[in-house]
Amino acid sequence: MIEKTHLLADAQATHDAGRALASVLRPGDVLALSGDLGAGKTSLARGVLAELGLDEDAPSPSFALVIPYAPPQVRLPIWHVDLYRLDSAEDAEELGLDDALYDGALIIEWPERLGWLWPQTLRLHISLPADGPRRLTASLSPSWEERWPFR
Repeated sequence: MIEKTHLLADAQATHDAGRALASVLRPGDVLALSGDLGAGKTSLARGVLAELGLDEDAPSPSFALVIPYAPPQVRLPIWHVDLYRLDSAEDAEELGLDDALYDGALIIEWPERLGWLWPQTLRLHISLPADGPRRLTASLSPSWEERWPFR
């Protein structure tokens, strides 16, 4: 896997990074968003959803665990998933996450709760260094190497 870093100056830059990722998102893709509480995972996810056509501000799926979006609400079916409250990786099987990948994509916050990820996953980590802007660090799977939107 190739690792890339992109700086995020503020909350708007985090949202815009999500929009840029959505512009190259395709069915079968998985965006795995990790980072501390308040790092900007949901802001990035909201940028993805806005670029896909969602008119309203997407709620956090913290309590629902999964919020699915489908056309005409968005141009690509997508499930926004938050696994923070997941008790065990086995509980994730009940969510049917593979079903989303037939014709859509997944955005997963707190993916480390699964214990595994799909081979085509774009692993994104948002960190908040004390001495500068947020850092978006990506581990690019082969399917993402040519599509990474930040140069």
